[in-house]
Formats: sequence, C-alpha cells, structure tokens
Amino acid sequence: MGHVGPDGRTMSHFTEPVFSSGGNRNPPKIKIMTTMKKIILVILAFAMTFTLGFAFNSITKKNGNSQPSIKKVTGIGGIFFKCKDPKKMRDWYQTHLGLNTNKYGAVFEWRQGADTTKKGFSQWSPFNEKTKYFEPSTKDFMINYRVDNMEALVAELKKNGVTIVDTIQTVEYGKFLHILDVEGNKVELWEPNDIEFEKLGEQLGARTTK
Repeated sequence: MGHVGPDGRTMSHFTEPVFSSGGNRNPPKIKIMTTMKKIILVILAFAMTFTLGFAFNSITKKNGNSQPSIKKVTGIGGIFFKCKDPKKMRDWYQTHLGLNTNKYGAVFEWRQGADTTKKGFSQWSPFNEKTKYFEPSTKDFMINYRVDNMEALVAELKKNGVTIVDTIQTVEYGKFLHILDVEGNKVELWEPNDIEFEKLGEQLGARTTK
C-alpha cells in the first residue's frame, strides 16, 4: 500500500515515488545520496583527525624518549640505626625474629623484580650510639638505597642542587656515595655488584636471611 501525497496522488513507500510538479524539493534518491555524501565526508574528516593525532603523539613520544631517563633508586640496600649495645641487639633479633646475624648485622637475600634470575641483597646493621658514620645528620638512622648508574645520577643530583656529602667510593662490591635529603637526613647510595657482594659474604662465612 502507498500513501497519499500533497497532490492527492498515491505514493508507494520507498519505491517509485511521484512528486508534485511545482515543488522545489529534491527527489528522495538525491536527498539520500546527498546525505550519504555528508556522512562519508564526516567519517573521512574524523578518520583524518584521528590519524594526524596518532602521528603527532607518536612523534612527540619518540622525541621525548630520545634521551632515556636516568634509572634512579631500584630498591632498599640497607637499614642502619644506632643503639646502646649492637651485639645485644643482633642477638635479640636472631633469637626472637630469626635473623641470620653476623658481626656486621644481617643480610637479606631476595630476587630482583626486573630479572628474577638475579639475586639482590639488603644489609641490616645496628651501630653503636656514639658512631660518627651518620654525620652530618643528627638522626639515629640512615637508609641505604640501591641505585643504577651512580655517575649519571650524581651529575643530575648536583644539577638539581642536592647536597653531596662526599665523593664516589668504588670497592669490589659496588660504588657508594652519601647525600642529604630535604630534612638533613644522611642517605647512602649504593650501585651494587651483587655477585661480588655474595662472594664477600661467603668468604666471611655469613648466612643470608631469605
């Protein structure tokens, strides 16, 4: 069945339309084609915008990564604190908390998250309350942080105005440096050589805690 148009003539639904001879309207087929063209143009414009935006982001990221950021702290290398009797403290932690202690404290052994085939180590050490090792800080503790690429990190710290306490010291089991944080706490940085550190522990006959 059709429906009646403005001129009283019957128009079939979607097929073989009849138009008023005096009207200014475009035939439906032309309207549909015009509408489709508009839709296609909108889609093309959207696709073009998306493509350009993606390309811009890719270029920006590539340029931003042209100089890789310095890998800074990778973990805790040690916890050092003052006490009245370091030996008594070591014995207490061994008896009650199961730490495998030695004359220097205890060493925790673990696996590195970035590469689980590699071991990592963290030192736990109680110091005599009269030690000067934590100076110029007046606090009763000092934290050691494991870092990557000590030289590059120190250069960046100096550029940013961080207080450097001493110079890089290199030993078989890594590189060390001390800095002060924003509240004057002394911080020890350690770029470790875990293989040599493990060898040293074996030479001392020290068992790790793991």
